[in-house]
Amino acid sequence: MAANPFSLEGQSVLISGAGGGIGQALVAAFNAAGARVYGADRDAASLAGLDLAGTMIAEQGDAAGMAEATARFIDQQGAPDIVVANAGWTRAEHFGHLDAESWSYEVDVNLNGTYRMVDPLVTAMAKKGGGAVVIISSVNALSHYGNPAYAAAKAGLIAYAKAIAVERGRDGIRANIVCPGSVRTPAWDHRLAANPRLLDKVLPHYPLNRLVSPAEVANAAVFLSSPAASGITGVTLSVDAGLTAGNLRFVDEVLRADS
Repeated sequence: MAANPFSLEGQSVLISGAGGGIGQALVAAFNAAGARVYGADRDAASLAGLDLAGTMIAEQGDAAGMAEATARFIDQQGAPDIVVANAGWTRAEHFGHLDAESWSYEVDVNLNGTYRMVDPLVTAMAKKGGGAVVIISSVNALSHYGNPAYAAAKAGLIAYAKAIAVERGRDGIRANIVCPGSVRTPAWDHRLAANPRLLDKVLPHYPLNRLVSPAEVANAAVFLSSPAASGITGVTLSVDAGLTAGNLRFVDEVLRADS
């Protein structure tokens, strides 16, 4: 019987932002696939109770701290087989919320912080003989849905992943991107607290008429990390309930308006 190409048995994975909504789903999905899972986050409390083989505590906005934590992880655990760069943060939802300070912070955490963690890990993985990188970007990187600084950083992550795919492919490194649409995680709580009926306005934009779940994002990351995706690199995969397929509101409100 052929080996299961979706299995990650015997593989190690480091997941950043492991304590968040998508992060916890990633931990569960990679464990289910048989991987040995390590979680990275900015504080140990957020990782409490997760099924982890070990942790890495670092703040992506802290360049020195991230360098130290990543070097320590590689020294103690060796280079992982898989890296999932999931950590991210935003609050400036439109230009009215944005100033130079918030722009710099969001770009630094989301783009520069990801590079700070991923680059030394990829170097170590290449020396070991290869591995897989999955970067969790966003549909905000593909079209504008708000959050300008976050969107710019997430677009930068797509370019960064493609650079890894092209320049590190000869070292056995694959790099791919997952772009979630709106995912029902605690990140939505502040929006729904301000407007409990917000989803009534959001869902008509989605052809599947729902948000995607954290597990659906995690399953895409597992696939791209697995032998089943061994020939896939430099690809951007949207997990977005159809949001980026087209403009459903335009079809419903303009083309069907008089029908």
